[in-house]
Amino acid sequence: MPFSEEIFLQATPYEARAVRLIQGVVQEIEIERAAQRGLVGNIVVGRVVRVLPGMQAAFVEAGFARTGFLHAADIWQTRVDEGRVLDAPRPIEKVLYEGQQLLVQVMKDPLGSKGARLTTQISIAGRFLVYLPYDTRPESDDAEHRPPLTQENTGVNRESGIVISSLSARSGPRIGISQRIEDPLVREALRSRLLSLSPEDKQGTLIARTQAEDASDEALANDIAYLRQRWRDILTASRDASVGTALYRELNLAQRVLRDWVSDRTVRVLVDDPYKIDGLRHFAQQYMPGVIDRIANFSGDRPLFEMHNIEQEIEGALKRRVDLKSGGYLIIDQTEALTTIDVNTGGYVSGRSFADTIFKTNLEAAHAIGRQLRLRNLAGMILVDFIDMQDADHKLQVQQELEAALALDRTRVRISGFTSLGLVELTRKRTREALARQLTHACPACDGQGRVKTAQTVCYEILREIARMARQFHPKEFRVVSGPEVIERFLEEEAGFLNSLMDEIGKPISLSVEGEYAPGGYDIVLL
Repeated sequence: MPFSEEIFLQATPYEARAVRLIQGVVQEIEIERAAQRGLVGNIVVGRVVRVLPGMQAAFVEAGFARTGFLHAADIWQTRVDEGRVLDAPRPIEKVLYEGQQLLVQVMKDPLGSKGARLTTQISIAGRFLVYLPYDTRPESDDAEHRPPLTQENTGVNRESGIVISSLSARSGPRIGISQRIEDPLVREALRSRLLSLSPEDKQGTLIARTQAEDASDEALANDIAYLRQRWRDILTASRDASVGTALYRELNLAQRVLRDWVSDRTVRVLVDDPYKIDGLRHFAQQYMPGVIDRIANFSGDRPLFEMHNIEQEIEGALKRRVDLKSGGYLIIDQTEALTTIDVNTGGYVSGRSFADTIFKTNLEAAHAIGRQLRLRNLAGMILVDFIDMQDADHKLQVQQELEAALALDRTRVRISGFTSLGLVELTRKRTREALARQLTHACPACDGQGRVKTAQTVCYEILREIARMARQFHPKEFRVVSGPEVIERFLEEEAGFLNSLMDEIGKPISLSVEGEYAPGGYDIVLL
């Protein structure tokens, strides 16, 4: 029986939060703050500041705090040079030079001391399709796999001097189909439809996303027209653009959720913001009219996230320990190099034998791990230390359970299976920061061995808590007592939001500094 999904959106002037629920259980959390919007997907004008032949990479100034990193494998190049098909891409020092301007797209946000990961293989996402204007590789059924391409045949926008990759003389676009559309007949039918809807004189590659399977010809044609127009707008804007100019920005969180999360299984999109809903419905009317009837405004005495225990889910996703219903538990540790997940039986001893106890604990852990990867947005290399099993059939069933749990993931995950040491290796594609890195920072009191919430996070918790309390209680005044970092932020960066909340609830909010409070600690006093 197909499972049903719900999407909850909570938007404020300072922060937007979205969650995806399957059968009422939170599976995915995404947070976007107005002051810290992600860069992934943005297309900007960059300038090469250094080429490193030994690393086959270059550092590119793109208007960010740190220079971005561009690897040779992420540089678009045609594979034809003077009529000859090249066997391999040219070295980066023969493709790029210092001072060269070019269009780059952000693949990964800056993380820690690392700059943004950049690419010149531009892609623009629509509702049903992804458009790769430079891509002229042979057609492939693997829409997720994008082999390294190269960039000898380039042109220069004469007005701006920005390098614009040229396209081959081949007529018509190429078509790719998402791997998630598995039926060969459906794939071929969709390919034929897209070819018939695409102008023959247009270049590039169109990749059909999973949602395209049930889209009408009109919807697909509108998506094609929209994507090509966006690319024309980008090229026009590049003529007078300087280094660091953003020519294209990714949609905001609420719009991305409608575009990327909503499917036929989505029964409703509940929005906890009466001011946001009109904008979302207008966006849906333009790009996904079939979704409009499922967008509803939430109105209740308690906040949406609190009513459905989502605040507790977020808090739990920041902890190392995850308790299993059986009594076992997981310990999740994130490091710069990898993430480790340790499975423990805890107090679970109800199996018919010790081997049975271990097997059942591992099965439950495999199911929980799939969900925790999505909740915490864990990425990169991940090692899972299941409790040691001697039975080969038990190992196979645990691996199959893990694969089934990961099948719900929208992000690509690869499992290598059990190693000789009994560990399971897997990798998950990294696109944005993990939830813990987004909401917390290294604790100065313990020299980075633990993590505490940022002053910004605490301020927003206080704002939400006062808004909730104002619905239940009617004091003359609310007083916030906290450490100097939190109070100082309320007096400076968050002063506007604090004043807006006072106007909303019609009550004054005073601030009091108490130096004895631990980082993240606070009290709200009703006067």
